[in-house]
Parts: sequence; C-alpha cells; structure tokens
Amino acid sequence: MKKALMAGAALSLLMTGSAWADITIATVGPMTGQYATFGEQMKAGAEQAIADINEAGGVNGEMLKLQVGDDACDPKQAVAVANQLAGEGVTFVAGHFCSGSSIPASQVYSEEGIIQISPASTNPAFTDERPGPGIYRVCGRDDQQGDVAGKFLAENFADKKIAFVHDKTAYGKGLADATKAAFEAAGGTSALYEAYTAGEKDYTALVSKLKQEGIDVLYVGGYHTEAGLMARQMREQGMDTLLVSGDALVTDEYWAVTGEAGEGTLMTFSPDPRKNEIAKPVVDALLAAGKTAEGYALYTYAAVQAWAQAVNTAGSTEYEAVIEALDAGDFETVLGPLEFDEKGDVTLPGYVLYEWKDGEYDYLEQ
Repeated sequence: MKKALMAGAALSLLMTGSAWADITIATVGPMTGQYATFGEQMKAGAEQAIADINEAGGVNGEMLKLQVGDDACDPKQAVAVANQLAGEGVTFVAGHFCSGSSIPASQVYSEEGIIQISPASTNPAFTDERPGPGIYRVCGRDDQQGDVAGKFLAENFADKKIAFVHDKTAYGKGLADATKAAFEAAGGTSALYEAYTAGEKDYTALVSKLKQEGIDVLYVGGYHTEAGLMARQMREQGMDTLLVSGDALVTDEYWAVTGEAGEGTLMTFSPDPRKNEIAKPVVDALLAAGKTAEGYALYTYAAVQAWAQAVNTAGSTEYEAVIEALDAGDFETVLGPLEFDEKGDVTLPGYVLYEWKDGEYDYLEQ
C-alpha cells in the first residue's frame, strides 16, 4: 500500500505542481461522544501549533495542513480512521487520546510508515508493546501515575477503607490496577475492587455498596463523566467519601457534572504545562481565540513541535529519517525540553497531586 501511495503522490505532483508543497498531518481523538472535551483540547493544541509553525516559515519551507479524525474513543473506529489517514497520505498523527484507541491504531501506522506521537495515551502497553519504532508519546504512563497515587493513598489513608473501581477500558483498568498494586506494595490493603460500565447515568447501586462497606476513599480508574456522577451520587446518599482519580479529570466538565459535590476531589496529572513560562505565548493565543489551554491542549502542541523539529533535522518527512531524528533529538517544547527513550516514552517530570476547589483544579497543598 505504501508503494501505491508513493506512486499516487508522485503522479499528483506531476499533475498539480506546487499544490503538493503542503504537508498534511493529523490529530485524532474523541471529537464526538462523552469524551469530546478531550478531543476539543487536542484539536485546539494542534491548530495552534500548526499556525505558529507556519507563521515561522513552516517545516523545511513547506506549510502544514491539519486533518482532524474522530475515533470517539472506540477501538474499531480508531482503526478505521487510521486506515483512512493512511489512504490520504498523512505522514504524522498527534493522537490518539484513549489508550484503547491508540494501541490498535498504532499497528496501522507502523504498517503504513506513519509517525504517531500520542499526547495522552498512558497505558504502558502502548510503548512497551509498540509494533514499530515510529510510535511515541509525550505524556507519562499509568505505572508512573499509579505509583504516585498508590503511595499517596498508603501514606495518607493507612487507617481508612479504600475501594478501587475501573471502567474496564485499557486506560481505566490499567490505571486502577497500577494504583492498587502500588498501594498494596506500600503496605495498604484494599477493601473492595470492582468494575463498572462506562456510559451509564445511574451508579447508585455501586454507591450503595460503597456506603454499606463503609468506604472512606474511592479510587476511580476511568473518565470524568462517570467519576463525576459517582461523586455526586455519593453526596446524595449522605456520604463524605473522598474520590481520587487520574488525569482524565483534567477538564472543567468534571465540575459541570459534580457541582459542589466535586469539592475536594483529588487527581494525578503531570505538572501543569500552563504554568511554564515558555508556554505563556501559546496559552495567551489559545485563550484570545476563545479556545481551551487546559488538559491535553499543550501536550498535543508539544507532539506537533517535536515531530516538526525532527523533520527539520531529517530534512524530509521520510519515515526512517524522522524516526532517527526523534530517537536522537532533544526537543524544545511548551512542556519544556524533552527527549524520547528507547521505547518511545518521554523524559519529563512525573505526576503530582491536584485538588478540585471552587470549580477549579490546582496543585494539592500538603
């Protein structure tokens, strides 16, 4: 298929001349569905990155164009989008968001010679079992995130009853399992471990069980919509149980679901890139355009930055040359200086604890 694409591209170049001077890249995530807030973050980051790169002269003198793919965090849809992008000659994808989408899509990208850098997929298998060398991420991993959360729970709630629940997805289960393992390795004993079904509106049966078991702390491996409903429904049943979760709560939509019931919720996320001085012009530009700079907007921006710098170093978008540049390079991004290890994981500061207060999240004061 790659040979056919190259032949088609060459023919089109002969027929249209300079029309093929642009380089098409893509971002793919949940642009629709219950996790669309994260797709919005990714799209905003990719658009701003392309605008800034083009304004500075492009990549090797060529302008970038953006293709936006919607996988709705569905693995089958993710594979279909990946195949579509391959057929359209896309050379780079900043995506996907959900690990359950990134992992199967990575097989397509590897087979088709497309570089993939995920801004958000944290499941260890994404890089531990990557199907080829062109798969990377600029975010952390669930085992890193789980280690921070698990140790925190063991150190601060040793005498409390702690339950772990997950949504059965690659992300949610992976995060809950990693956190539970770190918690137990630090001497903790879990009181309850359960799965729930994502997308439901009523978790009162689960909440009632938590209440009956006298759970003091609930760790949720899953996304903001379900976690928010659990927080709200716990308060409705008169529970003061603390909800703790991961990076999928880094969206204002969490508070929109919970209202005041979200007060005190804790979550892990990387150090807030919006606080980086180097990111200020990008944050200001996003906000001035009425777009979001929260969550994974800047991570997507950084993914595009790293790829663009590698292409400049390589002098082309040729797959092997860009991989060589990505593997050897040190990249200046809105996240700070970063490089990739032999697995394609990023070398950046790890996870920290955040707390929701008055409708906003910020670092937990300890």
